[in-house]
Amino acid sequence: MASIQVQTVTKAYGSKRLFEDVTVTFGEGRRFGLTGPNGAGKSTFMKILSGDLEPDNGSVARPEKTSVLRQDQFAYEDRRVLDVVLMGNRRLWAAISEKEELYALPEITDEQGERLGELESIVAEEDGYTAEADAAALLSGLGIPEEQHERLMREVAGGYKLRVLLAQALFGKPEALLLDEPTNNLDLDSIRWLERFLCSYEGVLITISHDRHFLNEICTHIADIDYNTIIVYPGGYDDMVVAKSQIRGRVEQENAERQKKITQLQEFVAKFGAGTRASQVQSRKKQIEKLQLTDLKKSNIERPYIHVPVKKPSGKQTLTIEGLDKTWEHADEGRDVVVARNFDALVTKGEKIAIVGANGVGKTTLCKMLVSELAPDAGTIAWGHNVSIGYLAQDHRDGIPLGTTVADWLHSVDPTAGTQDVRGLLGRMLFKGEEGSKPTDALSGGEAVRLIFAKLMLTQDNVLVLDEPTNHLDLESIVALGEALRKYEGTAFVVSHDRDLISGFATRLFAFTKDGLVDFKGTYDEFLDRFEAPRASQRPRRAAGAR
Repeated sequence: MASIQVQTVTKAYGSKRLFEDVTVTFGEGRRFGLTGPNGAGKSTFMKILSGDLEPDNGSVARPEKTSVLRQDQFAYEDRRVLDVVLMGNRRLWAAISEKEELYALPEITDEQGERLGELESIVAEEDGYTAEADAAALLSGLGIPEEQHERLMREVAGGYKLRVLLAQALFGKPEALLLDEPTNNLDLDSIRWLERFLCSYEGVLITISHDRHFLNEICTHIADIDYNTIIVYPGGYDDMVVAKSQIRGRVEQENAERQKKITQLQEFVAKFGAGTRASQVQSRKKQIEKLQLTDLKKSNIERPYIHVPVKKPSGKQTLTIEGLDKTWEHADEGRDVVVARNFDALVTKGEKIAIVGANGVGKTTLCKMLVSELAPDAGTIAWGHNVSIGYLAQDHRDGIPLGTTVADWLHSVDPTAGTQDVRGLLGRMLFKGEEGSKPTDALSGGEAVRLIFAKLMLTQDNVLVLDEPTNHLDLESIVALGEALRKYEGTAFVVSHDRDLISGFATRLFAFTKDGLVDFKGTYDEFLDRFEAPRASQRPRRAAGAR
């Protein structure tokens, strides 16, 4: 059995019911995106699928070789990176470990010799003789340099550790793959490699991702969590959005037509109920009973309304960069990273610039120089006339003080703002009712991002510097952000790995390439055509699970 079968699964936390009597089959050869807004229960459902969490009712049947992307990056600190990947094939790893124990004995009995033969057969069946080469190919495809493969996990950077765990999940020909946010900590090259790998995978894949482009590229189906259940739609994420809207619209129209007919019949019954047309009245009553409206549960999908107005426009020449040099020390890898060498750029009012590149190349450093948190080693960064900068740091909580409430903080940002203005901004950012009194200490990652956008909507700056603004946002919020950036009348600098977002707003790129920091005047698709042809060394092998 290579499918995952869910039967009448129900799960609730207190009074909040996430799923009710969910029955669905995830079939072999299909790749499912698991979608729904933050708080809908995606990660909870994934844990139920993996067996890490028991449902309140119902059952899940899964293949024996089901592989799960684990998030505990510190679980293997004293293990070699390659060994952590090999552990993804539990049967192979157990055989290798037992072999090593037997070979370490001073003498081997006949019985132990027979056991060694059995273990050799298992290793052969599980492609153990090419396992290290296969594991190394996975690691390289995910952007982990070859010199890191032999190191211990505690010796590699945190972002690399999460990639090793992803390689572990992909390794060993699993019949089913459960991947929760697999593109986190991946740069654009690695994401594209992963897409090609997963598109050739022939088992059953279920993944959660806030990367719409990723879901559209790899998914054959979308399993959407809404209305306390899971509805499966064919196609990618965009296909699901269209189909879901059409289905709900059709049901709403049918309900409206039925309600109109019911009203007409009720008027007839009320008019002639006491008269001589008793048989016709009874007939109308039976028709009313048959015309039941389809129950339309309230959707839990909500989209924030992001609109950043510009209070005062900047001068035409918004930013001038001349001879910029910057190097910083990469503490995790013990090397110096060259962010820029003699970099020049002139940015005019209204330009939308995406800052792109692999992890660890200096995108955040560049943002910090733009907002004067870091100084360049040489060269100048000069802002033009009347520039006002709104900044969202990569660690979104850095800009939000503790010990206050979300409403009080917004009031402190602009004391002239009225209470209704602040409440309106918070409502647009999905802080409803009493949530305006929520302590800033208790904000989730997504709430922190939305609160900073409420602040930017209040300050109305004419330049935005946004470092990874999509982190912690759900898909609906990312779509809203993309629309806001397209409509924004000021100048924007945005670091992101979300390709749909970049393609939708960027008219220019500051791109970190193998030739250094490049000022590319054009769209992201044009940039890819010129700079980012797939490298032969990163073409995935036949996917684990392909049979």
